[in-house]
Amino acid sequence: MTTTGPSALRDAFGGFMTGVTVVTTRNPGGAPLGFTANSFSSVSLDPPMLLVCLGRSLSSHNIFATCTHFAVSVLAEGQEDVSNVFASFKGDRFARIAHGSDANGIPVIDNAVSQFSCRRTQSIPAGDHTILLGQITGFTHRDGLGLGYARGQYFSLGLERAAMVVDSTRRIVAAALVERDGHVLLEMTPGGMRPPQFEFEAPGNLRAAMEARLPGTVRLGSAYSIFDDRPTNTHYTCFLAQATQDCALEGRLVPIGDITGLTFETPAIAALCKRFALEHSTRDFTLYVGDEASGERHEIK
Repeated sequence: MTTTGPSALRDAFGGFMTGVTVVTTRNPGGAPLGFTANSFSSVSLDPPMLLVCLGRSLSSHNIFATCTHFAVSVLAEGQEDVSNVFASFKGDRFARIAHGSDANGIPVIDNAVSQFSCRRTQSIPAGDHTILLGQITGFTHRDGLGLGYARGQYFSLGLERAAMVVDSTRRIVAAALVERDGHVLLEMTPGGMRPPQFEFEAPGNLRAAMEARLPGTVRLGSAYSIFDDRPTNTHYTCFLAQATQDCALEGRLVPIGDITGLTFETPAIAALCKRFALEHSTRDFTLYVGDEASGERHEIK
């Protein structure tokens, strides 16, 4: 087994899919504090208890570790912006995010699928983290799906389930935009370039099916585009992916900045690849869901 350092271990932990929460409290002066956490777990139904883990490097670590009360808001699909603010924004996070207060006066995030109010019962040192154990004093819950997180990226069960609803007469094609060192892998066809793709008999678990087809040194990321290409009668799903330096790949590695000047197999694939080139320049990727003519974009990270 691998026994290398924390970076490899972090990647191994990243294979476990989690939800995303925002943990909040107030400092002794009454100012609100909060951070994003995916190390969250239910502990007990009787008495009702939960836990979250906070890094000892967190600037507000000591306040959370000694607080009387805290709250946990389980984020919903579409709340990636909330997660990002509480993960990295250095200013007034609460001024940017809609929120209220629970019975203890602790901030809770609006539109979260669940909100838990807790009395801290223990703070347990655990290596470079502290386990914050809380007894639940109240909670709210609404219908809806939570925001997912795995391999350093968000995912949406709702969107993935919607993508499974496919006209049975359409071809099922899955592709990957495989990136390496500022280049993307493309295949040449008689009609033009396209990302590497595979055809399947049914939508099923396309992620697992793609991982089985791609080399082991290619790491599949988030779904990037899910659409029906009506002129070719194809249901098309494309994933983001990363390849390692030593990965032997078939096809042509093209500088991402050169994509806009290429000819592609279909107008839909051309639009997909040109959007990728544009979004790659800002690292602000979106998931497109629709057809070859129109659709909706959803933020991914």
